[in-house]
Formats: sequence, C-alpha cells, structure tokens
Amino acid sequence: MSDNVVRLFKQPPADTAPPAVDPKPIQAVDRPRVTQRWVRTGHAVKTAATHERTKTVARAVIRHGMYVLGGTRIVVRRTWDSRTTARYERLLRAAEAAGNYEVAAEWEERGQRFREARHRRRMDLLRSPVVAAKGVLVGTGVGIGGLIALGIVMAIATKDVTEVVTPVMAVVNFIQLMITIVTVVWGPLVHIGPFLLLLALWAVGSKQQAAPQWVMPANVRSGEGEPITPSIVVKALRDLGVPALRGAIKEMGDAGASMLGPIRIAGCGVEVDVTLPSGVSTIEVQNRRRKLAENLSRHEHEVFITIPTAARTVRLWVADSGALDEPIGPSPLTTDETLRADYAKGRAPWGQDLRGDAAGLSLYQRHLLITGLSNQGKTAALRALALWLALDKSVEFRVADLKGAGDWAMFDGLATVLIQGPTDDHVIQATEMVESGVTEMERRLTAPPGSVFPPLIVLVDEAQVAFMCPVVDEDKRPYGGSKATSRYFMAARKIHNQGRAVNVLLWQGTQDPTDQNLPKLVREGAHTRASLALGTESQARMALGDKAVDGGAAPNLLRPGLDKGTVVVASDGIAIPAGQASLTVRTHYIDTDTAAEIADRAKALRDGVTTLRVIETGEDHDPLADIAAVVGDASRVLTQDVLKRLATLNASAYGGWSFIDLKRVLDGTGAEPYKSDGRMVIGRDRLARALANRDTDGSASTGK
Repeated sequence: MSDNVVRLFKQPPADTAPPAVDPKPIQAVDRPRVTQRWVRTGHAVKTAATHERTKTVARAVIRHGMYVLGGTRIVVRRTWDSRTTARYERLLRAAEAAGNYEVAAEWEERGQRFREARHRRRMDLLRSPVVAAKGVLVGTGVGIGGLIALGIVMAIATKDVTEVVTPVMAVVNFIQLMITIVTVVWGPLVHIGPFLLLLALWAVGSKQQAAPQWVMPANVRSGEGEPITPSIVVKALRDLGVPALRGAIKEMGDAGASMLGPIRIAGCGVEVDVTLPSGVSTIEVQNRRRKLAENLSRHEHEVFITIPTAARTVRLWVADSGALDEPIGPSPLTTDETLRADYAKGRAPWGQDLRGDAAGLSLYQRHLLITGLSNQGKTAALRALALWLALDKSVEFRVADLKGAGDWAMFDGLATVLIQGPTDDHVIQATEMVESGVTEMERRLTAPPGSVFPPLIVLVDEAQVAFMCPVVDEDKRPYGGSKATSRYFMAARKIHNQGRAVNVLLWQGTQDPTDQNLPKLVREGAHTRASLALGTESQARMALGDKAVDGGAAPNLLRPGLDKGTVVVASDGIAIPAGQASLTVRTHYIDTDTAAEIADRAKALRDGVTTLRVIETGEDHDPLADIAAVVGDASRVLTQDVLKRLATLNASAYGGWSFIDLKRVLDGTGAEPYKSDGRMVIGRDRLARALANRDTDGSASTGK
C-alpha cells in the first residue's frame, strides 16, 4: 500500500488537539446584490447602445461604408455602359415599349455604329505590338543617330573628342534617374494606391448619396427642398403602391425614364408630363396624391395632378418647398391709380396662377358663382372683381350683402341698390332686387333689335341665406327653397337662362355648399365657377362640376386657414392650359380700407349715383318723397329709371307701377314729367319745390 493511502487512514494521536477553527461563520455569496449589479450593468450597456450619439456614430460608419460600395457599383456600371452597348439596348427597349419606333430605330443605328467603332479599335489593338516595335526600332535608330550627330557637333566646337558621347550619356543618366525615382516611389505608391482608390469610390458614392435613407443625416433624410429630377419622379411613381405601374417600370430598359417628358420650370415649381404605361389608369395616380407628394418630399398641397389632352397622361406640378406659403404681390388695383376697366374686352387682375403668371378673368356676359368654407376669403375675392369692374363707369351694380358686416359698405354711392343685413326682411328685399333684375332683363329682351344695353350686375353675397329663408309671402310663395314657387330660386334661374344676352348678370357668393343652400340648377347656371377651400370632394363637385373635379380640380385638398384666398376656377373666361379643366389662382387680397379708396376712384368716374337702401316692408310710404329719394342728386332722371328704382326700393308698393301711375302722383304738384332731348324725365329741382310747397294736410297723400 502506498504512503498516501497510509497517511489517509492514519488517525491522529488522542492527545492531539483538533485544529483551531475560526469562530466567524463563512459568509454566503450575496446573490441579490450581484444580480442588481448585473442588472445595472445591463441597463448601462443598453443605454449606451441606444443613445442618440451611439446611433449617430453607427449610422455614420455604415453610411460611409455604403458610399464605397455604392460608388463601386456606380463606377462599374458606368464602365460597363461605356465599353458595351448596354446603354443603347436599354434605350432601344424603352422606345419600343413606348411605341416610338422611329426613336427605337435611331438607337439601334447608334448601337450598330458603336459596335463597328469598337471592332476597329480592337483590330487596331491587335496590330499595335508590331507597329509599336517598328516604331521603337526606327525611333531608337533615329534618336541614337541624332544624339551622336549632336555629340560630333559639340566635339568639333570644343575640339574634345570625348564630347561625342556626351548627349548619349546624358540620356542614359536621365533614364537611370527615372528608374531610381520610380524605385523609390513605387513602394509607398503600392501601399497608398488602394486607399486612394477607396477614397475615389467614396467620393463618387457620397456625391450620388448611394446609401440607404435610414443611415443618411436627418437633414438629407427629410429631403426638404430636394430638387425634382427624373430619377426622383420615377422613384416616386414606382413606390406609389400601384402594382401595374411598379411592374412596368421594372420591365422598362431605362428604368422608367421614357415615361417622363421634359421637366419645365413653371413659376415657383416645376411641371412634368408623365405618360403612364398600359394597364395604369390616371385616376389611380390622382387618388394617391398625398403619397405621391410624400414620395417627392413635398406636402400634399405642394403637388397638383391634372389631366392634359394626351391620352393616358398625367401632368404633375410640384412646388418648390415652402413656396406656396409665401405671399404674392399687391393687386394692380392698389398700385396703379390710373387703371381703368373694360367690361367687354378687359380682364380683371385677380391674382397669380401657380406658375407665377398673372391670372386675368374676363367677366363679359358671364354669370359668376364663388363658394368655399367660412372665413376663407370668399367675400374679398368676389369684391376684388366687383371693384375692378366698377372702374368701368358704364356698369351698374345692385348689391345685397346678406351678412351685413360692412364688407360692401364702400359701394354706398356706387351701387344703385345696397342691402346689408342677415334678417328675413333683408332676404325679402334681396329677392325683390333680383326680381327687379328679371324685370329689367325682360324689358331689354323686348326692346327693338340692335339695342345696346349697359351691363347690370346683380350681386348677392351669402346667397345661401336667401335659399334657406323660411318666409312666405301673402300668396303663400316661399322666398327661399328650390321649388318652382320659390321666389329667389326662380328669379335666379330666369336671369341665368336669358340674362347674359342683354348684359344682366347674376353674381353669387355662398359658403359651405349643399343641395339645400345651393340648388343644382342655380350652381350649374353660372359660367364662371370658383371655389376656395372645401371640406369634401362632393362639395367640390357641387362648386365646380364633375368635369372639373374629374380633370384634377381639388378645392377640398386646399388647407383651410392656410390657403386663404386661393381659388380653383373653372371658366372659359380665364386662360387655362390646354387639356386642363380648371386653374388654381392665388388671389390678391384687398383689405376694406383699400377697397374704399378704390371705390372712391370708381365714384369719381361717375356723375353721381343715388344708392337705394333697404326699408322695412309694410311701413307707411310717401310716393312723392320716395320719388325724390330715387332721383337723388341727379338734375334729371328718365321716367323709366325712376320706375325701376321705385320697384327696387319697395316692390310691394311700386312693383306694378307704370308711367300712368307715376304721372298720376305728380300731376298738380309742379313736378310733372317733361321732355328733355326728346325723352320724358323728372327734374330734381321741381320735386324739391313740390315737397316744400305741398299742403300740410297731405295733398301729396301718404299711402301704403
């Protein structure tokens, strides 16, 4: 048995004391504390790994690495395209896919010429060693001979025979120096060369931003203000979510470039026509306007999609980032005090289109309807047109403002009728004003052929108040509504039907259109239809019509509050690009004080206009005093005009009056009608004397 085993089983002596034991107990491992330490360490590692600075560094490392890979891919592709016919074949397939066979034949011919030139270069390369060897032999012989000849000349000049080989030795020494320089430089160049190559590839990739978007810096990743290029447009269309479009772009040899027309600068943005491949409808692109805008790094309101005349084509207008939030310049009405209007041939300077060009609207024989949500600039846009037209002194205005906030107060003394207020009584007066326009229209229609009539603008702002009025007259005919018995509705329809032929026009401004407050027959009777921001596409169709909306008009996509004064116009009175059904116009804003100044200039062009204001229906009236009121400051007024003004002033009292009724009231007062220049008139001074001299007991009786 070994010694180890003996020692193992050997017992200590009995008198031997046991080994001393430490009285302190052995401490157990504090596992909870260790666990907490590991948890804290894990949290610290996680915090460091997810810190924004760590992410930024990681993205930077990946980005610059991807620049090198992307640059390599770009250089290889460029080299391949330059050495092969790949570029010509791509363009050839794209032209064939687009059905442009003439261009396809041209690219095929260019590719053939490239092959022939490449073949000649290769054959020259095969013959080049022999040619080079001959050239070297001949050149060497000529060179050595020349050097020896030079040495002989030097030897004769210096009378030293050793100078004969001096030129040859100089060349040998130079070659030896070049070998020495190359030997010294070659080593470092071999080591530095790869780094220079990587730097060149990185520069190419960095310039082309050949890295995923998620590793790009925040300012680049957002794409804010990024210029619109063909590749960006194609990529935006490819990622639009239309499978047929995406597949067609992948199959195109030029990666979709053949779909695009030239990108043209158009005002504060660019414009490009996109020919869609077969199987892709224009409506599929229109319905994805927001996604297209985001793919182009723009907001939705900065991209407009319209349908031009070419089949299967959409026209994209993309604004410069933030350009539509910049204000446009002041109206020419405020900057040019000599400006005059021409109803028949002129165009109202209404604002600017998206290209930045002046947008002029012709008002000649065109009924007008402008609508939009509340507080979007409807009244200001409508008033700007009226102020311009007021600078033509031949135009007569009859204005009803059913809001009554003073927006049209400057037309006092300019309009022959001015009604301001939102009550039912004001609606009644506005209705009678429109009906007086119908009476004037019918009078003109029955005039002798060849008669020329001055323009009469019957303007109703907040017309929805009239359509929604619940009041009925004594014959149980409602003033509001859209029935055949509705007075306002029928008067508007009559003017729409025949008014333009005799220059009697109806202008209406409404808000938040519905079928109830803007009946279909009335809105479709307007020749010029304009809309500010609206809430839904159905409202846009009410405002502008189906054709305009189907053609790309989208006032429902304007931003309420931010796009104040921006209108979408459907009219033949404004220059609309061929193929489009509407035009977006940013109108000039004219504030109330400036509008009053322009109105004063318009008043100065006229001899003086007496404005009739609304009166309460049913109160006592004095015919002689009313006649004096409608004559106003004019020295004399035609009896026909007096009758029209009386009917407008109080249709219930004077609407059925004729010349006989007028003559009956004036007979015996000293203010009887008389002839002036062959026409019957009523004189202001005679009326004033009649009022002053009449009996206090009512010889010019008061009636109801």
